Amino acid sequence: MAQETSTGAAGYTTLSLHRRLLRQARPYWRHIAVILLLDLLAIPLPLLKPLPLKIAVDSVLGSAPIPHFLAAFLPDLATRSALTLLAFAASLQVVIVLLVYLQELGAYALRTYTGESMTLSFRARLLHHAQRLSLSFHDSRGTADSIYRIQHDAPSIQSITMYGVIPVISAGLTLVAMFYVVARINWQLALVALAVSPFIFVFAHTYDRRMRGRYIGVKELESTTLKAVQEILSALRVVKAFGREDTEEKRFVAQARASLRARVRLSFAEGGIILLVNLTIAVGMALVLFIGIRAVQSGSMTLGDLLMVIAYLSQLYGPLETISSQTANLESALASARRAFELLDKVPEVAERVDARPLECAEGAVEFRNVSFAYDPGNVILNNVSFSVRPRTRLGVVGRTGAGKTTLVNLLTRFHDPTSGQILLDGVDLRDYKLADLRNQFAVVLQEPFLFSTSIAENIAYGRPTAKTEEIVQAALAANAHDFIAHLPEGYEAQVGERGMRLSGGERQRISLARAFLKDAPILILDEPTSSVDTKTEVGILEAMERLMRGRTAFIIAHRPSTLKNCDALLVLEDGRLVTVTSDVSMVIGDQLGPDDAVTRDVIADGS
Repeated sequence: MAQETSTGAAGYTTLSLHRRLLRQARPYWRHIAVILLLDLLAIPLPLLKPLPLKIAVDSVLGSAPIPHFLAAFLPDLATRSALTLLAFAASLQVVIVLLVYLQELGAYALRTYTGESMTLSFRARLLHHAQRLSLSFHDSRGTADSIYRIQHDAPSIQSITMYGVIPVISAGLTLVAMFYVVARINWQLALVALAVSPFIFVFAHTYDRRMRGRYIGVKELESTTLKAVQEILSALRVVKAFGREDTEEKRFVAQARASLRARVRLSFAEGGIILLVNLTIAVGMALVLFIGIRAVQSGSMTLGDLLMVIAYLSQLYGPLETISSQTANLESALASARRAFELLDKVPEVAERVDARPLECAEGAVEFRNVSFAYDPGNVILNNVSFSVRPRTRLGVVGRTGAGKTTLVNLLTRFHDPTSGQILLDGVDLRDYKLADLRNQFAVVLQEPFLFSTSIAENIAYGRPTAKTEEIVQAALAANAHDFIAHLPEGYEAQVGERGMRLSGGERQRISLARAFLKDAPILILDEPTSSVDTKTEVGILEAMERLMRGRTAFIIAHRPSTLKNCDALLVLEDGRLVTVTSDVSMVIGDQLGPDDAVTRDVIADGS
């Protein structure tokens, strides 16, 4: 059987990952452009920050003239005395801080909105794709891994785009602007300050190359920890019944500690790169301070100019710190992006053909032609099965546990495709139909009905969300569910709880039958619908099933004779092979069924 394959996202280069992320972010390019514009506006504002200090030191305390570009705009009143000039410098300080804050506020709000919107879109895309992947994929990988990728790896697009690429671009432009300004004041100090930057980029590149695999490993460990939590809480009744709470807690803690140790090792590595960067910057600042003080002492520059240079250097080194510190954050985000794209690159085993034909309402004729199915070459589930069913036939499917009964009906709904052979619906191969149209022809009632954590009405209307209240009530009446629903304090608006656990097994099954009634599909699949209910409840369910099957093709998997007694024909499977299909139930006797199917064997032999 063809399995989902991956195009190898884990092997992507950083550049190729950025390309894919930017393609994913393309619908938000206008928002990103405005954010970049706001960030560009932030470049001149920090350049103004040291200006009030220079005016106060050189022009108020000293006798130097104010900068030429300000002199042309200032009225004479502002420069009439040292006091008015000082007042102007103080007012300028307030205005600059206000402008900087407004710019940061606008950029932050837009960055948050855009980033969260991109994350939501990416999560929706991942969920959509995960739902298209086969059941065998989720059975083999577990749902916790996909949940982790959707919930925790998807925000990588926000981390990289909003807090990685855009800040690095802004930091690069700010670096150029600051270097230009410092060079205008004293080009020798500018060169000395910038001389440390190559070392910073070497540190960042080395970190990027060495730590990439470690971040992916941490993500895998965290996904495994989430899987443990999901398993424990999903099987809480079993855990409690066997008194294994402490054991399960220890299992979780052991896995969580492995993740913790990996995170701590990463934190030391991240702290190490930050330490190296800050030490390098400190060396650059010390050199500038030493050379600058010597220049002031020699009279080649003023104290105000030196203070401006030092103030600008803190902003010159700020972008360098941003670029280097983003390395660790980007590597973690890129590891998440690789995992997210790895899920997207899984090719669904069951795919819809480009020229698939629509299907409004099937007649219900089904034919299996030499159908075989295997999860892998050594695990054959069905072997060369052939039979045909006329429309509106009730076909009972019996056999030992593991004989392939559930797999057979799963092939009908294309949860899987046959390894070989064909399945026809109304004379057309299932693979030629549109997938959504095909599955709309089936209503399924399972042994363990699954209800969603919503109201009873919403659960009944799950197959037809637009159904009116009257239609929902009619479906409940047909399924013998209305009476118990009407006695609930909130009636049809009663919440069923997680997986419907506020209701009994029989009540859940009747809601599942009501869901099938409301969908009104031409083909029914009833997979052990009465095996988990008591005899009294079974009577009401069987009565509802009898109404539900009228005029429809039905496949009934069952062991109980009461469920099979009204079948038009029986199909017997043994070890994946078709033993017989007959309308004469008296022919199906003896060892064709397993010892676990003794009751079923007896009723078939009796012809009841």
